[in-house]
Amino acid sequence: MPIFEIEQYELHITTVRVVADDPADSIAKVFLGEGEATNFEFAGIANGHGMSIDDDRDLADRLFDQGIIKPGHSIIPSIRSVKQVE
Repeated sequence: MPIFEIEQYELHITTVRVVADDPADSIAKVFLGEGEATNFEFAGIANGHGMSIDDDRDLADRLFDQGIIKPGHSIIPSIRSVKQVE
């Protein structure tokens, strides 16, 4: 039986402590990579992101038949990629 690797988009929350003059400055510093991460937690699956159904129409059709994707979907929710490795 084949083996597959699936990349799935997930949401995570990272708490960062940073010394700054005000909230805008603190956000700017975090975007620049400053500060210290103090917490990291899983927040959920990112169903708003996904692999375009146009990337593999056969796969999309099979997932539609299984009820995984619905009419009108343009992506396979939360899936970035799928590839057979063995």
